[in-house]
Amino acid sequence: MMRETTDILISGGGVAGLTAAAAFGSAGFRVICVDPTAPVTQAEDAGADLRTTAFLQPSRRVLDDAGLWARLEPHAAALQVMRIVDAGGETTEARLTKEFDAADISDAPFGWNLPNWLLRREMMARIAELPNVSLRIGTGFARLLTRETEALATLTDGTTVSARLVIGADGRDSPVREALGIASRTFRYGQKALAFAVTHPLTHGNVSTEVHRSGGPFTLVPLPDRDGQPASAVVWMERGDEIARLSALPVLEFEAEMTTRSSGVLGPLTLASRRSVWPIISRIADRMSGQRAVLMAEAAHVVPPIGAQGLNMSLADLTCLLDLATKHREDPGLPAVTEAYHRRRHWEVQARVTGIDLLNRASMAGAQPLRDLRARALDLLYSARPVRQTLMRAGLGTGKTATAADA
Repeated sequence: MMRETTDILISGGGVAGLTAAAAFGSAGFRVICVDPTAPVTQAEDAGADLRTTAFLQPSRRVLDDAGLWARLEPHAAALQVMRIVDAGGETTEARLTKEFDAADISDAPFGWNLPNWLLRREMMARIAELPNVSLRIGTGFARLLTRETEALATLTDGTTVSARLVIGADGRDSPVREALGIASRTFRYGQKALAFAVTHPLTHGNVSTEVHRSGGPFTLVPLPDRDGQPASAVVWMERGDEIARLSALPVLEFEAEMTTRSSGVLGPLTLASRRSVWPIISRIADRMSGQRAVLMAEAAHVVPPIGAQGLNMSLADLTCLLDLATKHREDPGLPAVTEAYHRRRHWEVQARVTGIDLLNRASMAGAQPLRDLRARALDLLYSARPVRQTLMRAGLGTGKTATAADA
């Protein structure tokens, strides 16, 4: 049986795992990253992840340090304004619109939006430049034995890897979390999401728009122009049976329904990609670390796609972990890293999962009195400028006014 040694073993080759591999590799650590499934890196290929990811301001620094931002920036659409539209009246027309402008707290945009399939393509290209990072596509994590001095991981091809630190970035049903015996709590909503791209006659103006009515938000996120037309990524959250109906509609009928659901904020919407369906849950691991191992990203926490929090929570995990590991470069798997990481991150993760859970339940409100209450709460929170600024900073995960240098 083959045995290898490394500083860091990462289980998971999604966006979070690939970012971690590039970040630790760029910091000089020896890294092996494994995933049993090859990432799809072209939009037209079967199985392509058509969702997009909005990298918020604090995430840019880790992307810069990992050598990723220079690759991603040419493809990114800036998010300057977050617009909330309440269409919860008797008709689907917008009855309340509030805009949160990044200029109120920063000289940089809230963030930048990119397609997930493109992220995987550019991240794999960056990893190929790093001689100290080995990306093993088609090989997965199988078993784990931890000791005081090392973690021994067995891979699906029979290879044994002796690592100082194992990182579980292997999704909501994480094999590493299971191997560590860490339980998790799951919250279900009976929701699913449709993800797809659209073009529209009106420019988005770098404004991300969430339209709230019932069942969940309808979110339009800016994309670069497509074939000379303004384009946006859409995540449409609804109850599962409604998503099943919508995903089966002929294109013209679907376009009519999505234009109505958008309250027409960008004019008639034209479908510009296939439709993909994703389940919506919240989940949080009871712990984010064990002996010689840590959990990050969806192995540790899953949230509905509201406020661009999901991957940005993951990159906050990575920033914290990388900072701790760099301070203990000779042995990044010491309790001084793993236990400190759990203490620093778990309380914040719990707070964000709880907050997003509450926001999602509010967005699902179907009864008219509850929809009216949601609109009044939005109006009240927006009207006080200090409160509005505090909410924006909290959404970014910063406690101070951000600048372009901070970003």
